[in-house]
Amino acid sequence: MEDLTLFIENINKKVVLLPDEMDALLSEFKVRKIKKRQFIVQPEFVNKQRTYVLEGAFRSYVVDEKGVEHTIQFAIEDWWIADYNSYIYQTPATMFIVALEDSVILQINHEAEQKLKSSTHNLETLFRLMAEKSAAFFARRVVTMLTQNAEQRYNDFLKKFPKVVQRLPQYALASYLNMTTEFLSKIRNEKVKKKG
Repeated sequence: MEDLTLFIENINKKVVLLPDEMDALLSEFKVRKIKKRQFIVQPEFVNKQRTYVLEGAFRSYVVDEKGVEHTIQFAIEDWWIADYNSYIYQTPATMFIVALEDSVILQINHEAEQKLKSSTHNLETLFRLMAEKSAAFFARRVVTMLTQNAEQRYNDFLKKFPKVVQRLPQYALASYLNMTTEFLSKIRNEKVKKKG
């Protein structure tokens, strides 16, 4: 059995569950091992699971009509990821979610989550707080994209997620920050020169 300490701490930061509530929650999550480059969500298929990353890294992205990839979200240890629109409404996904590294995840399916939410106030509160945090993250992301230039976006990401930057392929980070890989290289090289 995988070590679930990190997951339990993640839950306890949001709401303190009674022992039987924690048991009920844990019993609905399934552990899966995912290989690098393996997809856990693809367009046209309903995103049936909410995913928590125990080990590894993931990237969600969409592809526009010109075939250009646009990174929407990353997730490393102790982060959640899903095509939330597909998951919440149980409609076909529009995103790809792919493993950037060999990974271990916990997944709960939509139906099980609905049952848990209706079973106790604490569990309903837990999932509500997760939804609120996710909505706030995406709202901040939109504001950042609209109000900061490329270099500011990179510096902001570097400041908030210093451990993540080293683990991401440059093309994926550039796509997330809405810039070309070449421009990201230029920004990084200038930062190195300033330090030197």
